[in-house]
Amino acid sequence: MLPNRYQFRDAEPRLARLWADADTYAFDPTGSGPIYTIDTPPPTVSGDLHIGHCFSYTQTDVIARFQRMRGRRVLYPMGFDDNGLPTERFVEKTIKRKATEMDRAEFLAQCWRLTQETEDHFESLLRRLSLSVDWNYRYSTLSPEAQRTSQASFIQLYQAGRAYDQVAPTLWCPDCQTAIAQAEQDDKTLPTLFTTFAFQLPDGQTLPIATTRPELLPACVAIFVHPQDQRYAHLLGSSARIASAAFSQQVLIEVPILADELVDPSKGSGAVMCCTFGDSTDVRWWRTHQLPLRAAIDRAGRMTALAGPLAGLPTAAARKLVLQNLAEQGLILRQETIEHTIGVHERCGTPVEYLQTRQWFIRVLDQKERLIEIGRQIRWNPEYMRIRYEHWVENLQWDWCISRQRFLGVPFPAWTCRACGELLLARQEDLPIDPRQTSPGRACRCGATDFEPEMDVMDTWATSSCSPLIIGRWLDDPAWFRQHFPASLRPQGHDIIRTWAFYTIVKALYHCDAAPWQEIMLSGHGLSSERTKVSKSKGNGSLDPQAVIEQESADALRYWATSVKPGQDTPFSPESIATGRRLVTKLWNACRFAESRLQDLDASALTTLPSGMLPTDRWLLSRLAQTITFATREFEQGDYAAARMEVERFFWSDLCDNYLELVKSRLYKEEGDERRAAQWTLYHALLGVLKLLAPYLPFITEELYLGLFQQWDGAASIHTAAWPTAPADWVNPEAEQTGKLLLEILRSVRRQKAELGISVGGTLESLRITTGAAGLPILQAACSDLQNVTRARTIQFITAPDSDAELLSQLRIELALPQSA
Repeated sequence: MLPNRYQFRDAEPRLARLWADADTYAFDPTGSGPIYTIDTPPPTVSGDLHIGHCFSYTQTDVIARFQRMRGRRVLYPMGFDDNGLPTERFVEKTIKRKATEMDRAEFLAQCWRLTQETEDHFESLLRRLSLSVDWNYRYSTLSPEAQRTSQASFIQLYQAGRAYDQVAPTLWCPDCQTAIAQAEQDDKTLPTLFTTFAFQLPDGQTLPIATTRPELLPACVAIFVHPQDQRYAHLLGSSARIASAAFSQQVLIEVPILADELVDPSKGSGAVMCCTFGDSTDVRWWRTHQLPLRAAIDRAGRMTALAGPLAGLPTAAARKLVLQNLAEQGLILRQETIEHTIGVHERCGTPVEYLQTRQWFIRVLDQKERLIEIGRQIRWNPEYMRIRYEHWVENLQWDWCISRQRFLGVPFPAWTCRACGELLLARQEDLPIDPRQTSPGRACRCGATDFEPEMDVMDTWATSSCSPLIIGRWLDDPAWFRQHFPASLRPQGHDIIRTWAFYTIVKALYHCDAAPWQEIMLSGHGLSSERTKVSKSKGNGSLDPQAVIEQESADALRYWATSVKPGQDTPFSPESIATGRRLVTKLWNACRFAESRLQDLDASALTTLPSGMLPTDRWLLSRLAQTITFATREFEQGDYAAARMEVERFFWSDLCDNYLELVKSRLYKEEGDERRAAQWTLYHALLGVLKLLAPYLPFITEELYLGLFQQWDGAASIHTAAWPTAPADWVNPEAEQTGKLLLEILRSVRRQKAELGISVGGTLESLRITTGAAGLPILQAACSDLQNVTRARTIQFITAPDSDAELLSQLRIELALPQSA
């Protein structure tokens, strides 16, 4: 017996424990159904999970639940991304000590302890949110299995000539003191001082140069002009100089004047200094024109000895002093503040530098066409997001830099022979291995046994890009791998198309010559009240998901999270949460009403249309069939929001507002074919609604299923029950037209009652309905339902004279009130 009220604070934790104890969501490796594998995004261990995580992970979960109910064997694992810079910074912040201030082993031990604690906390919240993850397949990117996969990937790529090391200009974060990849650089527009100053020409004239970075003057190696710029054509091949004793090792900086088509003649003075390095254009000029290398900025973002008196200063302080000296020399011609776009590290917001360092790279620039081609083999949801991927690939300028000068991460499994300089790779049977602590265990080909270990660690994306290989047991189980690769679905945020999606496609292309998934579903962002992305790094996740769940229920939070289509951002909405709560309450009340009416339901006849069905029953059944068909199609296409909207419309309007009102009198009867027809219809409609809403509202639907419907439907859980289907004999276009006629009568009667000041349940003496000849038998068959819902003592049907007109246009409704009224 269902209690009067649904108490979610009791029910939700109890059901979560029930599912955990019963292993309800366990993947069945020996079953016979088709396999559906989800390459779940591993959340980064860099702080608490926030509302944005609940938003995106719920969207994945509704797809997993739908596919499971459709009879597919769903492998829904969960990983945690716990290696790399974000986790390292999280640990430093938590223990209030820098990694550089500690012994490496001590720091890594702290990392391991904190990541384990945090991941357990993550799992607890995600279970409370009711993600239907199979937690038996939980993994972390720092686990031995993940490290082994990542190191084996590197070895294979190196042996295939795809991974290489090189001393070259690299994007560098001075704050994090590590190289970063192009994908980790964001653009930021800031007001910046744009200074035009004067270089001196051999003939005593001045050459105006405009720059936002005067502190790079010590690294100036050339001045470039456009080859078609007639203002400077006579200067090509000559040189320019500037007095520099105040900010350089040199008393005088003198550089050649060269031509290059990359110069924009309309920007500034049209003459540009090339410094090694201020931006990617400087890098290109340096390579193309074989210019000297002068490094004015070090790895900590301070000026080098090349800056003479300014050595050791931060770049911002050096910039002020250089400008001050130029002004004292009278060399500043003009200054203005402009909106200038600079590259910053996405993790910390620090402006990036271009430094010459030794790094490891994976070649991607020579594979742009193949990467675009393989991207087109994947179904993108929404489809327009594929263009973002293709634009990223087309505009790549750098190979993928995978090395980081940090502590926490997967080590490169390699050593360099100190005798001959040859690189020695670890053997696969020795993986995972940390060369910083373990020797190779064999001599170099030259016979030497003295090795220099690789000290860098891999970028976190180098490991998380292996997630389909990790969950597919790429190294160890070929049969399992064939079952789960490519994965059926990759869900992820649209902001990491250029990183996680792109890098995973790169690895799948190189290792398997195939796309890593059949479909990629992009989620938008849960936004703060200021309509900005909620993220751990921004610290704007003020809403505690656990608190929201305890106050509003997990079902209500999930309702908000599935209110928009894939790819769309949406702010956290208390109004949507409240609507979800109302839906939960309405489901409970509808099932409580049905409970006493279904107690004597004939279980043996549930699969056969009963006799005694009235037009009202046939109408609802056809609407239910249409709703099931629509929701199933939208789910298969990945539009869970459209599917839910249609199911809700059916439940609130067709079932509750109209059908239940129409058939109440039949349900209250003791017996009869008409009562049994209403019972049968109500059973299928309510059970169908619960199953259709089960992916969104797992707790309330399970509570109602176990408390009422399990006795007839028979599944251990609604979440392992069969997805509803619509038998062909349910679909009845004529019945749906009938329904429109009945609902129009109902609306008209309600409207007229309101105009007369009579309550909806007020009694009518009689109801006079004029209709066409075709509608007459329909209404006569539904007379008992109409009489019940309108509270009319008698109903009179009159045939309209125009028998060829459309039924609704012929309809006329007249009310007669009781004499006492």
